[in-house]
Amino acid sequence: MTSSAPAPIQGTCAPAFSAVRDAFERSFANGDEVGAAVCVTRGGEVVVDLWAGFRDADQRLPWERDTLVNVFSTTKGITAIAAHQLVEQGRLDLDAPVADYWPEFAAAGKERLPVRYLLTHEAGLAAIRQPLDTEVIFDWDAMTTALAAEEPWWPPGTQHGYHALTFGWLVGEVVRRVSGRSVRDYVQEAIATPLGAEFYIGCPEEHDARVAELVPGPTAEPADGAEAFNLADEIRKNPEGLFAKAFANPRPRGLPHKMGNDLAWRRAEIPAANGHTNAHSLARIYTALANGGELDGARILGQEAIDRARTEHVYGEDLILPVPSRIGLGFFLPTREEPLSPNRASFGHAGAGGSYGHADPENALGFGYVMNSMHQGGWLVDPRPRALLAAAYDSL
Repeated sequence: MTSSAPAPIQGTCAPAFSAVRDAFERSFANGDEVGAAVCVTRGGEVVVDLWAGFRDADQRLPWERDTLVNVFSTTKGITAIAAHQLVEQGRLDLDAPVADYWPEFAAAGKERLPVRYLLTHEAGLAAIRQPLDTEVIFDWDAMTTALAAEEPWWPPGTQHGYHALTFGWLVGEVVRRVSGRSVRDYVQEAIATPLGAEFYIGCPEEHDARVAELVPGPTAEPADGAEAFNLADEIRKNPEGLFAKAFANPRPRGLPHKMGNDLAWRRAEIPAANGHTNAHSLARIYTALANGGELDGARILGQEAIDRARTEHVYGEDLILPVPSRIGLGFFLPTREEPLSPNRASFGHAGAGGSYGHADPENALGFGYVMNSMHQGGWLVDPRPRALLAAAYDSL
């Protein structure tokens, strides 16, 4: 990597929220970032909008306010909003069998599996057993056909395990069947465009020049001396097990940063993992959720739907993740292990490498953080956005 002088912190920060700027500066000073951005809103108003660093591994191209980056599983929260809109419209019933909307899904004993379990990660479909070639991940019909035929790994509704990739095809196919639109198009037309936000599930070619290059980051050592969590190592331990199949079937083209830089990945429709956005757009979407579902005259959800989305459904051991998870309907909630917020009813979703979007309706707080240095560790939310979010709460 080419050594370059640090890019200055750019953007705006209200004086009352200077602690967020301080935390952002520390992250760069400590060498934790290559390029990153953070945006915080209160009551619908932007109070922090900062960016810095570089969008390429050689550190020659400065990060800009409109730099886009793959946010991996942070995409799931946006996909979940699409499903909640259909529920709110009376077109989708959370307690109805998935097979009512997707008849092929009734195979392998899944005829009564409710839509709700797709959003709560209780469906038992976190992975596909049949080995799939790399290219299959880019084939929507192949992936949904495989999932429709799959037998659950555990009795649905009895346990939960993070559906790392399959969440997007499962929820996305229901959205497609009900709305008649692909998730890619639905998110653009019903969520991003009305809010004036950029969020692309599959990034269009015309935006390539603005997309940040992902770079490998460190693997964090646990403070308690336990074994460090490393995705590749976990997959190698049991390549035929549930964890390995969840993250590596279809077989990936390398580690997440390599996948995210692949043009085929960038163009594909993978609603669990290949959303592309920037911090202020991500924060704008969560700002709407933190303010009754409406922002600047654009309404994406009502308060009843928001409250339903953030109601705890499961909490405890996760069959996939290395730490306990607490999950609503498509969103993750604060846990004792990772408090995130003084408000246990706040909610959001994080992505591999570190990105995070967050809404707190009680404090009218919206938050978005994106980056290109891909950190790994045994956590639900990366310590970098946790530090920024803590500083934002300290500033209230």
